[in-house]
Amino acid sequence: MSAPPEPPDAAGQPARRPPRVLDQVPSVIGLVCGAVAVLYLPVLFGLAGVVLGVVGHARGEPLGRWAAIAGGAGMLLGTLLSILLTPR
Repeated sequence: MSAPPEPPDAAGQPARRPPRVLDQVPSVIGLVCGAVAVLYLPVLFGLAGVVLGVVGHARGEPLGRWAAIAGGAGMLLGTLLSILLTPR
């Protein structure tokens, strides 16, 4: 069962609906990975956030670029925190 077609806009083109969160799953998971990377396994979760953000951006998701940036920032911040807080 498919969704009904979109009604055309004033120019006769099918109207485009704004993306929903459910349409941006890789980007949202990438944002979560970027946040988790700050406190736990920064290289693993940060890299996963960057990859998921790039995948989302390639799919045209508006949050894709931000997820990749958050993954990289989380990785850098988490690594910096682990270096600063490790006892010598």
